Amino acid sequence: MASQQAPNASMEQRLAAVERVLEIRAHDKGLSVEGTMEWQEENLLAENGAKVVARAWTDPAFRQRLLADGKAAIAEFGIGLPAIQRQVYVLENTPAVHNVIVCTLCSCTATTLIGPPPGWYEDLEYRARVVREARTVLAEMGCPLPADTEIRVWDTTADTRFMVLPMQPPETVGWPEDKLAAVVTRDSLIGVGRLSANLR
Repeated sequence: MASQQAPNASMEQRLAAVERVLEIRAHDKGLSVEGTMEWQEENLLAENGAKVVARAWTDPAFRQRLLADGKAAIAEFGIGLPAIQRQVYVLENTPAVHNVIVCTLCSCTATTLIGPPPGWYEDLEYRARVVREARTVLAEMGCPLPADTEIRVWDTTADTRFMVLPMQPPETVGWPEDKLAAVVTRDSLIGVGRLSANLR
């Protein structure tokens, strides 16, 4: 007996089916499609990472805690991190060392701190090239680095996430935390951008 194939469903039908399954399995609004979208809009924000960076720039003791145990220090802000992220490392950029993050497997990142990954972060070209030719890729993205600056590329894993602690623009020293946080960009938290007081 010849096997029969079901007709391919349209993208709209597939999406509706997934949404229906999620709605059926949801135990509360937070697990529904609508609730998940609302939660993401409220919690997956680069502003969270910016606040952490601003505190590190102004509080040396917090900076030490952040670099020693990123997950514990971030928890001081009440920022919830998914249980799957067992380790969150904060990588400090200096004049001698520049850190950049990538997920070569897919597009994982510390979304609670950095926000949803941008399209270029998900793109196979970035994921492949930044590992092999980081200096060139960074220059193409508007972040040229001196030849003597060491570049370290960090690849996320299933349970490990990274966030970059960018260098503080010297002209912002003495600013209050809220003003400092406004200078921090998502790209700087990934390591593909450098900061200046004029960015925002």
